[in-house]
Amino acid sequence: MNPGSRPPKTRDKILLKSLELFNELSERKVTTNHIAAALGMSPGNLYYHFRNKEEIIFELFCRYEQQTLGLLMAPEDRPLTYADKIGYFEGILGNMWEFRFLHRDLEHLSADNPALQERYRGFALQVLGQGQRIYQRLAESGLIEARADEVTALILNIWIIVTSWIPFLLTSGMFGPADTISHELVKRGIYQILLLEAPYLRGEALEKLPEMKLRYGVVDTAAPAAPATMSASEASWPGTADSKSA
Repeated sequence: MNPGSRPPKTRDKILLKSLELFNELSERKVTTNHIAAALGMSPGNLYYHFRNKEEIIFELFCRYEQQTLGLLMAPEDRPLTYADKIGYFEGILGNMWEFRFLHRDLEHLSADNPALQERYRGFALQVLGQGQRIYQRLAESGLIEARADEVTALILNIWIIVTSWIPFLLTSGMFGPADTISHELVKRGIYQILLLEAPYLRGEALEKLPEMKLRYGVVDTAAPAAPATMSASEASWPGTADSKSA
């Protein structure tokens, strides 16, 4: 804390502690009593600021929404640069990590909170629109080359990865046991986004693609290995060599 700065207000302390506990334990395992106990306050004091856990979640989402939309702004007074492009990647990674409980439990959270569900739908449309604008500006700067329909598909696929990556890690076991989501595992999602846009990169963005792959392409012993041979079930899938020759 900077000298002379004010300590966080009780409401902000509740939000920060809730975010910490939701991220660490999963929102489903945390009650308002847990939050109050972690802060050393009475449940009644917490309820003075938030009537229930749903209000805390909604407020945290609003902060996530504000950070995300602020991140995805394209300056109008100058061309976008390669440094801007890195900034978008780092911002997306930071938001995914800071608010990972939202990504992990979004379907459940939305089902239990109609206000959040409605707010999220409007937010998603804004994100897609701002993402489209960013890629248009990157094209104007000569950093990508893509048709309008390719940009639209690219933005949608990026959004699918951003919102689904953490549930994928938790359910697939693709990179080993993932009871606890690490920052390195979240970073793999950015690598997937990088590969999605790679065919459209031009200029400096294309020249520095190997550098970006090293930056986000985490390599360790937990990386999935390609199977040496197809299983019997795989060999019978439509589209495999055996099924085509049958």
